Amino acid sequence: MALIEQRVPRRGWPPLLHRVVKTVRARGLFEPGHHLLVAVSGGPDSVALLMLLHRLIPRWRLRLTAVHFNYGLRGHESDEDQAFVTSLCDLLEVSLRCVSLDARTRPQRVSLQAQARDVRYRAMTRLAEDVGADRIVVGHTADDQAETILLWMLRGAGITGLAGMPVQRDGMIIRPLYEVRRREVLDFLSATGQVYRQDSSNAKPIYARNRIRHQLLPVLSQIAPAAVDALCRMGDLCREDDRYLEDQTVRVWASLVQPDGGGGYSIDRLCFQTQPLALQRRLLREVFRRMHSSRRAASLATVEAVRRLLSSKREGARRCAGGVHVQVAQSALLVQSAKVVALPQASTVVGERQLVQIPSVVEWAGTRQRIRVQEGTRESARQLSASRGWVMVVDADLVSYPLHIRPWKAGDRFIPSGMKGRSKKLQDYFVDLKIPMSQRGGIPIMDSPQGIVGVLGFRQDERFQVSDRTRRCLVVSIDEVSVTEGVQ
Repeated sequence: MALIEQRVPRRGWPPLLHRVVKTVRARGLFEPGHHLLVAVSGGPDSVALLMLLHRLIPRWRLRLTAVHFNYGLRGHESDEDQAFVTSLCDLLEVSLRCVSLDARTRPQRVSLQAQARDVRYRAMTRLAEDVGADRIVVGHTADDQAETILLWMLRGAGITGLAGMPVQRDGMIIRPLYEVRRREVLDFLSATGQVYRQDSSNAKPIYARNRIRHQLLPVLSQIAPAAVDALCRMGDLCREDDRYLEDQTVRVWASLVQPDGGGGYSIDRLCFQTQPLALQRRLLREVFRRMHSSRRAASLATVEAVRRLLSSKREGARRCAGGVHVQVAQSALLVQSAKVVALPQASTVVGERQLVQIPSVVEWAGTRQRIRVQEGTRESARQLSASRGWVMVVDADLVSYPLHIRPWKAGDRFIPSGMKGRSKKLQDYFVDLKIPMSQRGGIPIMDSPQGIVGVLGFRQDERFQVSDRTRRCLVVSIDEVSVTEGVQ
């Protein structure tokens, strides 16, 4: 490996840096003073990204932490990549974390590349929390976006897949090279004399992405020289359409889908049948995604099979991929974990009234679940909502204290979210959901001196919902596992 040299001219910024800064400002990716966790593989894109961000340190007052992941899949070559990144970070005086990851152990039908991506993003998220980073920065370029869109297109994806990679994901993961072509990156590295590593696996035709990169895209570019730009533009258009449909899905979710308190969901069958086909598919896909251990979306074949079952006049049950059990009744579709269905029905358990400290974890005997209560900002609450099962987010300044978790009692009333201020007897609410009398006593109720804050696992009270004026949030989440699991 050649000696690393940094020959960036001292006067002025290189043109590529101006382009990146323009993207950062236009897209609101990060701000001066932020701490950035930068993923550096040693390849040209990530090396150029680190060099560009390093040039911004004085003017933007940035703090950089680099992270390199070593999967050990290419033997000595993987170790050389790590040594190269270590030398580069030493030269730039950038703090570096090297992390060894195992991507070999993976679920069935999950490719090595997909598993490596999943474990990498999970590790980056944990590391960002550990070092206090404001953003996670990755080096995907416009060419990567075009390849991703073509890959999903060939798989027959809908507009979610055709939208490709977002420039910002979950408000945390950002792609500053999103609008930069790969050749611009290589020109920048050549002009500055900066060396980089080449991953030998990127040339192997056994991977679909490599065939798209080396065979399909060159042909498309001969037919239409602006093919990459056109594909990226299509991705942006699809993302806006996808965002609108997602908003519509959220709008109808509360009136159609209800948690059953055991990690599953109940879908109003009659109302479901009145929805447009696009929303039907999205509602089912979201239900299956929330029930998957890795939050993976279900295949179109699974979604369509259940949708047809729901839309017919028949009743029945079936087991779907991912260990999900589906039962179609006359008025509802019940989607549950196959493990839960195999367990005997819980008997009536009347728990004791328990004081809720903040933060705390309450073990609720009625459903054998852990109930976590913590305080945070709206942004942190949104991230927790996306990463966990059932979550209730409460405006901490609207609720009074102390808070308790207790079983329901006769005469309980609350204002279910989405009911526009109309109260409802809890007993009637349980009847509407067809929850057997034998199970109601175990359902946890969170209350305050003002009344019920939420029926945990089901619905929160509308009075305490967050709004644009919310400053502090209480996040109440329910673990999906039983408290007895793992106990020796």
